[in-house]
Amino acid sequence: QLQASGGGLVQPGGSLRLSCTASEYTLDYYAIGWFRQAPGKEREWVSCISFNGPVTYYADSVKGRFTISRDNNKNTVDLQMNGLNPEDTAVYYCAADPEGSSYCLVTPGSYDYWGQGTLVTVSS
Repeated sequence: QLQASGGGLVQPGGSLRLSCTASEYTLDYYAIGWFRQAPGKEREWVSCISFNGPVTYYADSVKGRFTISRDNNKNTVDLQMNGLNPEDTAVYYCAADPEGSSYCLVTPGSYDYWGQGTLVTVSS
């Protein structure tokens, strides 16, 4: 089961680092996607990373502010979020796709496994 952690309350312009890990298997052979869902809105793709390369992709809304990375030694995929603004407030989820060797996908239905989500609140 995937676990997302690292959420919290941060002021506009601040930073948070989210982590995605799995307790029962290695993430080495999964593409990992980060998604978010704000109240009253649909789930939105944020970023993803393949397991070979790796190759990374970002939504336009976070490009230049967020960085996704994987640490196979720690079995984590992190999402470093800088320059946060209130529009980034949402529950953030990580998800795993076993097919993403040299690519990763933006559609939630492409991912087989999901974490429980971690809440990020950006407010002054």
